[in-house]
Amino acid sequence: MNSKHNLILILFALVLFTNCKQETQTQITNANDYNSYLNVSENEALERAKQNEVFWSEKLAKTPNQFPYIGKLASTYADYFSATGQVEYLKKAEDHLVEVNEITKYNNAAYLKSLAYNYISQHKFKEALEHLTKAELLSEDLQETNKMLFDVHLELGNYELAHNYLLTFKSFSDFDYLIRLSKWSDHIGNLDAAIKYMEKAMVIAEASNISSLKQWSYTNIADFYGHAGDIENSYLHYLKALELDPNDAYAKKGIAWIVYSHEKNPEEALRILNAVTETYVAPDYFLLKAEIAEYMTNNTLVEEQLVLYKNAMKNKAYGDMYNKYNVLLFAASKTKIDSAITIAKIEVENRPTPQSYDLLAWSYFNDGNLEEALQIVDAHIINKTFEPETLYHVAEIYKAAGKRKDVMPLKEELLASIYELGPTMEAKILNL
Repeated sequence: MNSKHNLILILFALVLFTNCKQETQTQITNANDYNSYLNVSENEALERAKQNEVFWSEKLAKTPNQFPYIGKLASTYADYFSATGQVEYLKKAEDHLVEVNEITKYNNAAYLKSLAYNYISQHKFKEALEHLTKAELLSEDLQETNKMLFDVHLELGNYELAHNYLLTFKSFSDFDYLIRLSKWSDHIGNLDAAIKYMEKAMVIAEASNISSLKQWSYTNIADFYGHAGDIENSYLHYLKALELDPNDAYAKKGIAWIVYSHEKNPEEALRILNAVTETYVAPDYFLLKAEIAEYMTNNTLVEEQLVLYKNAMKNKAYGDMYNKYNVLLFAASKTKIDSAITIAKIEVENRPTPQSYDLLAWSYFNDGNLEEALQIVDAHIINKTFEPETLYHVAEIYKAAGKRKDVMPLKEELLASIYELGPTMEAKILNL
């Protein structure tokens, strides 16, 4: 590559970076829009779960032979988990679902699918597939089973199978089909199509006037708008989700990300997240706070949040749910690199996707094993995923291997994804 070409590329990168800087000065959020959602005294979903727990527990106590009540209790604990983020409720739901499946000798498709859904939440995708396969053989409500089989095969990296199942319930008037077609479009790197289909699904959700469908649609389309750089639309749809459920922790997290990554206001982002974590417990929030604290160069807060995360990980109930986060955390530590490699191998075994292989390649790279990392990238990652975080790891590995020609197109793509990656990544990307 000649020096003139190099100069053009550098100037192009600087222009993109300057434009990105100018964009971040645009104020989109307004605290007055969301302040009322930060200190909500009532949680309708949680209160409903409490009432249901009492109701079904009493019913079961009076008539222990009525096993459907066990399934109702499982559903109640799943609702508890959604409202609080406390993993113990997810495990209680699992216990009840295992019990009711044992009573029905794993011959009831609805209970099999409920247990599979629970396993999906726990990132136990192989176990989920096992139970969905049993449900498929029973042929009860087969279309719903096929929809879940698409979900699981996509998570497991069985992409051809996933696509085949997608075709079995093709209907552009079906909400469930459209959201999965949107997910598939995103998987193959067609973000425009992903947004188009999610917008169509949102129209159906709004016409149905079912709050849960509308809320799910709003947060998911908000995510896609953010990936596409349409930050204002992303923000507006997170707000729409909060209008339906003022306790929606995910929507508040989305707004916090906009405030942090787009508007470069880490203090306000932390204020939002601190309000969320008073009532909603999920370890990844600690890591997000640590990232924001790193951007603020507040090392004390970084360490404080990392300690909270590590303490949370002592809870064995999380199982493999946070393998990705643990690998990335351990890969950055010279003393924990062996643990990173071990967990990455487990994740590849659990779900051999390009993202899982990326965790293993990144761990080997940080351990100084460039040859192994490069081999994994070329065999299992490159041209198989469009995730910015993965592409950044690939770019660093290619750079270390002297493959400058392959780094430049990745760098271009990463410069356009700085909002998604976060401001702590800007300097690293420019240094590729």
